[in-house]
Amino acid sequence: MELSRLFITSSIPVLKVLLVIAVGLLLATKRVDLLGADARNHLNNVVLPVNIFISCIIGSAFGWILVKITKTPKQLHGLVIACSSAANLGNMLLIILPALCEEKDSPFAHSSSCSAYGEAYASLSLAIQAIYVWSILYSIMGISAKHAVKEINRDDSKLTVTTLPSSNDGSKDCLHECDLPQTNNNGKEEISISRKVKQSLMMVAGSKSLKKIFSPPTIAAIIGFIIGIASPIRKALIGDSAPLHVIYSSAELIGEAGLPSLTLIVGANLLKGLKGSGVSPSLVIGILVIKTILLPGSGILVVKVAKHWGLVNSDPFYQFTLLLQYAIPTAMNIGTISQMLGNGESEFSVLMLWNYLVSPFSLALWTAFYMWLLT
Repeated sequence: MELSRLFITSSIPVLKVLLVIAVGLLLATKRVDLLGADARNHLNNVVLPVNIFISCIIGSAFGWILVKITKTPKQLHGLVIACSSAANLGNMLLIILPALCEEKDSPFAHSSSCSAYGEAYASLSLAIQAIYVWSILYSIMGISAKHAVKEINRDDSKLTVTTLPSSNDGSKDCLHECDLPQTNNNGKEEISISRKVKQSLMMVAGSKSLKKIFSPPTIAAIIGFIIGIASPIRKALIGDSAPLHVIYSSAELIGEAGLPSLTLIVGANLLKGLKGSGVSPSLVIGILVIKTILLPGSGILVVKVAKHWGLVNSDPFYQFTLLLQYAIPTAMNIGTISQMLGNGESEFSVLMLWNYLVSPFSLALWTAFYMWLLT
């Protein structure tokens, strides 16, 4: 198939996403104000975008090199690494893959795996990316946020701090009233093994990172895995004759409504990027080079090596899905994490704006090239 026809075919799914984003941008303006800051904050917690683990590691490595070259401030290191690694696979793949299956000029239009496994490939990537973003990237961005707090405290170090006078009576009362742990003859505290295990479990259960990993979307993905693996449960829920088909239909209805909602949020957040500033041009260009050239090119190498070793099957649509994951623009979750940590929110808006201005063209080109490469 000619490369020009493949480019036109690949541009149609990207155009669909772009039109929905444009509507979201319109809804976020002051004139309409249907997707203002409050609405976006509520909807941002609904869905977590995704990617495969290898692409995230490669993107993180490129991001680390970028912060060293551009000498990015420490409080923005985590943001740059996150923007370079995490991709917006949550809604992008779920729109692009089915659209390619419906296009008559697409090389995958008559592929049995296209319609049967397209959504499954995207959903699997969603679950993997959710764990990566809310564990590793959340921790990295949290470290950068601590650097920002230290800078603020350093600026406020000249302020005088008054201390309250200590109360000896209170200390004496505490000595009589507080229960002290039992100690042995050497003065060391004796703690039973069961108490140590209990304390460890409480620390793990109360960990913020663990709570973020097992957020509602991640739990939903795990439940989906269980339903897909367990044949009796799957037969009870999925299928027109399934006794619990109404549960599946309700979940599908919510999912179909959530997908365009998240895409609208992408357009709404672009408005903040138009008003943002303070990001060096070298940093913007560096992230664009990583997301539009280096990562998509690395994806070809990774998939080719995996195919050579027999780790990837010969299905062209499956290989195309793996390649496409490297060409998707930055994930929206990074903006949500920036809001939660209170660090890098305005900088992310600027980076996301330029990323999504360039990505329609780069994504269409890489999609056409991937299809040409596999057909």
